Amino acid sequence: MLSLSLSLEDESRNHGDIIQMSFQDSYQNLTIKTVMMMNWLETHCPKASYVMKVDADIFVNVFYLLSWLRSSPRQSFITGSVINDGRPRRDSNSKWHVSQEQYPEDSFPPYVSGAGYVFSADMAGRISRASRFVRMIPLEDVYVGLCLRVLGVRPVYSISLLSLRNLFEIRNLEYNRCTFAKLIIVNGFNNSKKTIDIVIKNENCLSMN
Repeated sequence: MLSLSLSLEDESRNHGDIIQMSFQDSYQNLTIKTVMMMNWLETHCPKASYVMKVDADIFVNVFYLLSWLRSSPRQSFITGSVINDGRPRRDSNSKWHVSQEQYPEDSFPPYVSGAGYVFSADMAGRISRASRFVRMIPLEDVYVGLCLRVLGVRPVYSISLLSLRNLFEIRNLEYNRCTFAKLIIVNGFNNSKKTIDIVIKNENCLSMN
């Protein structure tokens, strides 16, 4: 633990690429992390066009994402795998438990899966400000949806016009080079070398199409 701590300090001192905030990093605190992320983005990235939030086990097709964003709105925009029929789980043993006291409604407003989503940079500050009026719940992606409801912004489902396929694929898929080349994210990757290999192969596949 000591050597890890020293390595992190060295990384931060030498490269300045570690953002540290004061809260316990746990699943139940993901909402806090997300709101603090929005605050940081508004303060430090005023010239950004888009922002992507993505989990560590997600493959991101950067080449296709950048190409796809060229025709996307620059304001009041958030997209990903949209969930329109979400409901709170009242079972106290569930990882995704939300109590009646925390959230008394029977359904959630539309929200994007936290596995990976993209939004125009103006949304960071807007979500941050909206969070002042929304009670926190431990489901960070649902919480962003609650903030979007306050803002009157509806998340957009990103679908390929050619295949009518969801571009933000949150299921685990067997690797297929040209299938992955036409998706923005795919769930369930935890091997960085494998992901790098896939990125290289996808770039080749895109160049052939």
